[in-house]
Amino acid sequence: MRLLLTHGFFLSEDPKEQQILRPYPPLGILYISAYLRSRGFDVEVYDSTWGTREELFRILEQGPPAMLGLYANLLTRRTALAIIERARASGWKVIAGGPEPANYAEEYLAAGADYVVPGEGEIVLERLLSGDTAPDGVVYRDVCTGAVVRTPAATQIRDLDSLPWPDRERIDIHRYLTAWRERHGVGSVSMITARGCPYSCRWCSHSTYGQTHRRRSPAAVADEAEWILNRYSPEMLWYADDVFTIHHGWTLRYAAELKRRGIRVPFECITRADRLNPQITKALAEMGCSRVWIGSESGSQRVLDAMDRGVRVEQVQEAVALVRTHGIQAGMFLMWGYEGEQIEDIEATVEHVKQCQPDVFLTTVSYPIKGTPYYEQVRDKLVHIGEWSGSTDRDWRIRGRHSRRYFQFADELLRNSMEASPDGARIAAARSGLRATSAEVEA
Repeated sequence: MRLLLTHGFFLSEDPKEQQILRPYPPLGILYISAYLRSRGFDVEVYDSTWGTREELFRILEQGPPAMLGLYANLLTRRTALAIIERARASGWKVIAGGPEPANYAEEYLAAGADYVVPGEGEIVLERLLSGDTAPDGVVYRDVCTGAVVRTPAATQIRDLDSLPWPDRERIDIHRYLTAWRERHGVGSVSMITARGCPYSCRWCSHSTYGQTHRRRSPAAVADEAEWILNRYSPEMLWYADDVFTIHHGWTLRYAAELKRRGIRVPFECITRADRLNPQITKALAEMGCSRVWIGSESGSQRVLDAMDRGVRVEQVQEAVALVRTHGIQAGMFLMWGYEGEQIEDIEATVEHVKQCQPDVFLTTVSYPIKGTPYYEQVRDKLVHIGEWSGSTDRDWRIRGRHSRRYFQFADELLRNSMEASPDGARIAAARSGLRATSAEVEA
């Protein structure tokens, strides 16, 4: 074995994800596996989703040591660092990739990684495995001087159709399907039709693909979807693109290609309100779309403009109404606590969601991801909570921002207001709590 790929997320260690139980395979490392194996390299995949830390550590200790390719994101930092420590102690050479190491390259090198790959991984790993010790697209520490070296950015793969499909056969896809079916009654398989997002939302990280957008051809995507349906028989698909309907012409051609093949299967996707119109929404419905997730973030135009969302509140309301008119469920993503948000903005968001009446909505409190404009905007106010190695970018405190209790009242106000038969007293209590805690700020 020349390379072992893993991603460091253990479902058994995450009680919250065990409750939600909507797991999907790690497509990133499965793409890398397929690419490298197509070029003759000996590659194995350890899918930690269904594994254990102890099992992975035994594999590393038993060896023989080779290269370890480790994907990490901000939620798996602690686990990733533990894996790096055990791998290095057992003689492995460690290559860390994904959005988290890209933002903290020096910290990952200090923790024992030999290389950090801050962008697309296929070509970079091919060159490392071929013996190039300093290819484009890596960050490493010079053994002589100790200085951190950043080589020029690697060339991105322009023709995504040239890539082999993700190496799903190297992991236990059926275990994912079983988990879905037992919890939700349907099995789901994920796939992507594109890489990257060209939009400039200030809180969103572009550390892996930059602000690029590259699409596969409609026929190539339909080939993969048809193969997935024949091979695994899932009841639904998940198109894991950042903005599925970004290119209207592509969406219509893809819908036509599926129709030509007689394929109609339920699926979920994410998009922006300004990338939906009656023609596109009709096409989604004809393809079988069961739910569209829309990034609403706020019901305050002032906050949306501060985020550089490039979307109007009215567009979100129109988009939600449009998808529901076509029999598609509408999901909304919402964000509290963006810089400058006031009580009036929260109340505007509550009224906005009440007007939209989405089928489901999810809320989060904004957090500054390193490398984003939002991070740069608030960096002078950031307060570390514990050691870097034991925290995540979600654990930053922002001096002067409202307390966590304040945002809990915001959640209560929204959820109470959205109930079919709302209790006026509970709504009033949540609004009163929001105002009472507005003076509480993070120190």
